[in-house]
Amino acid sequence: MLRRLFTAATLSLAVSATWSQAVLPPISPATEAAFSKLTAHAGVKQAVDFLKADDERTLKDQIELTEIPAPPFKEAVRAQEYQKRLQALGLPDARIDAEGNVIAVRKGSGKGPVLVVSAHLDTVFPEGTDVKVKVKGNRYEAPGIYDDGRGLASLLSVLRALNQAQLKTVGDIVFVGTVGEEELGDLRGVKALFRDNKAIDGFISLDGLDIGRIVNQATGSRRFRIIYTGPGGHSFSAFGLPSATHALGRAIAKISEVRTVDEPKTTYTVGTLKGGTSVNAIAAEAELGLDMRSNSAVELKKLEDRIMVLAREAADEENKRWDKKDVIKVEFKLVGDRPAGAGQADSPMVSAARRAVATVGGEVKSLAASSTDSNLPISLGIPAVTLGSGGVGGGAHGPGEWYSPVNAWLGPQSTLLTVLSLVGVDGVTQPLLVKRAP
Repeated sequence: MLRRLFTAATLSLAVSATWSQAVLPPISPATEAAFSKLTAHAGVKQAVDFLKADDERTLKDQIELTEIPAPPFKEAVRAQEYQKRLQALGLPDARIDAEGNVIAVRKGSGKGPVLVVSAHLDTVFPEGTDVKVKVKGNRYEAPGIYDDGRGLASLLSVLRALNQAQLKTVGDIVFVGTVGEEELGDLRGVKALFRDNKAIDGFISLDGLDIGRIVNQATGSRRFRIIYTGPGGHSFSAFGLPSATHALGRAIAKISEVRTVDEPKTTYTVGTLKGGTSVNAIAAEAELGLDMRSNSAVELKKLEDRIMVLAREAADEENKRWDKKDVIKVEFKLVGDRPAGAGQADSPMVSAARRAVATVGGEVKSLAASSTDSNLPISLGIPAVTLGSGGVGGGAHGPGEWYSPVNAWLGPQSTLLTVLSLVGVDGVTQPLLVKRAP
């Protein structure tokens, strides 16, 4: 039987999620028909059952990959190991591209669609972080243990299931470990993937745990370093010169009073500050790190324009305070640009993911917005979702991050069924994913 018990224990904390309140459309007849054939097929049943049996091995992969450090911009060692594992699972052409992504293609039988299934290699944690997994009963603790160690391990389990059941798909499945998903990586991996590969018809990212959470909306972000500069000088003898830190303070005060709309959710924060050289010196340079996010590209642009005006006003006011002109200058350096966008709630990809979750005993009650690798394809109009990999966990992006493999196999099972329905199984179903025009 494909249907599995789904309990509240499979739910995890939803990080950076904004849940849609819209009523979900019915699952399409085409999706229902495809799943009726898939779930009746002996090979598909075999693959799904294998994933439960493979649960312990998947956890072992998850631990081993987590213990390979992958700080931002330093994912190479983990990437090389991931490449070896994909090659060992029958994809000898697995390669590492110029950006550092690991890419391996499992070819289909014909001219079907090309579907990317991915997880990200990098973590938010700096070099030198202790990533040794500590086991406490059925709880596994380590930075990055589920974000995205679980996603990487789940991809390997899905590939093993396809091999074990000898399933031949119509479309190609491209297994990818991306770089640059976290922090200031700015989605550099997935941006390079779509820049260099024009024939991708659909994209799935495994990021997070809850299988009942489907992300089909992209929370966009713009990140800036706002830098104030001036001549600087001695705090006593040069008193009367405008100060970069004073201008910075004016800017923060102004920014903190900005009001944003509740819907679509739009936010900002001044996350970092630095500047000055000494307590008894007028600062020659000071800067802040600004993060702005929205589920709407329009609202994000409005917010950016407003804050840029305020930042310039802060420099002008600091100069005016000391009867100077253009002594303090302000510069804006873009350090992060994640596009916003929204997929259709009734798309074949969303319908397939929902039906897959229902097949293993879960339920998707609403769709989410978040900032993940799916942002890029969503912004390009390419069908994309981010799915959970199963199990429970918490403390993401913190030193106390933890994971527990409660009904964890439900993640790979629902992923496998979603993938098979989208690319089609040779002689069983046609792909639900539409091949894009060249």
